[in-house]
Amino acid sequence: MSCTRRVFLGAAGLSALALAGKTALNGLARAAETPRPGTPGVRWGMVIDTAACLKDQGCTDCIAACHAVHNVPAFPDRAHEIKWIWKEPFDRAFPEQASPYMTRGMVERPVLVLCNHCDNPPCVRVCPTQATWKRADGIVMMDWHRCIGCRYCVAACPYGSRSFNWLDPRPRIAQIRPDFPTRSRGVVEKCTFCEERLSQGLLPACVEACREKALVFGNLNDPAAPVRELLRTRYTIRRKPELGTHPEVHYLV
Repeated sequence: MSCTRRVFLGAAGLSALALAGKTALNGLARAAETPRPGTPGVRWGMVIDTAACLKDQGCTDCIAACHAVHNVPAFPDRAHEIKWIWKEPFDRAFPEQASPYMTRGMVERPVLVLCNHCDNPPCVRVCPTQATWKRADGIVMMDWHRCIGCRYCVAACPYGSRSFNWLDPRPRIAQIRPDFPTRSRGVVEKCTFCEERLSQGLLPACVEACREKALVFGNLNDPAAPVRELLRTRYTIRRKPELGTHPEVHYLV
C-alpha cells in the first residue's frame, strides 16, 4: 500500500500533537503529585473581634500593612481594584445573619473581610492548572506563575476574596518591596495568610498592625492556642456557612 507525502506528513503531525498532549497531561499529573508545603498537624485560622475592630471605625492600619508588604497595587478605578483585605457592610458580609430586629449599630458596622482559607475551598476544585491549592496547614495558596487568568476561581469563590489584574499592577505600586514578588497583568491574587511571614515565625502583617488587637491568629489544632480559647468562650459566626466551604476566619459578635 502506497503512502503519499501529504498523508505521511498528516500522520506525523497528528502523532506529534498526541505526544505533546500526553506530555502536558503527564506534566499536570506530576504537578498534582508534588507535595505541597505546610506543617502537618497545624491548621492556621483567624478570629476577628468585630467590636474591638470598630472602636476606631476609620482605622485601616491592617489593610495598609497587608497591602504594603504584599505589593498590592492601588487603582483609582474601582473596576480594577485589587483587594487582599478590606471592609464590607455587615449585611453584605453576612447576608444570612442580617435581621430587621438586630441592633442598628451592629448592622451598620463595617466588617473586615479577607480570604477565608476554607477547609473545603471551591476555588481549588475549579482551577485547571493548580495555580491555587490548599497546603497541609490549611492555607489556600496562589502560584502566580502558573495562573493562566481563566478566572474560574474568581467565579467559584462565594466571598469575593479574589482579585483579577486587568491591567499591569506594577506601575500602581507606591513602593515596591523587593522581598515579595510582584504580579503581572492577567493573573489572580488574594490573601495568603502571610505564609512568607509564618515561615519566619512572624504573625500576619494585618494581625501585627492592629492597635486594638482585634485580630487573633493561631493554630486551630492547638487546644491551648488563643484562637481556640476565643472559640470556646465567645460566640462566633462565619461567612455563608450554609455553603459547606467551612471558612477558617471566625467573627466574634
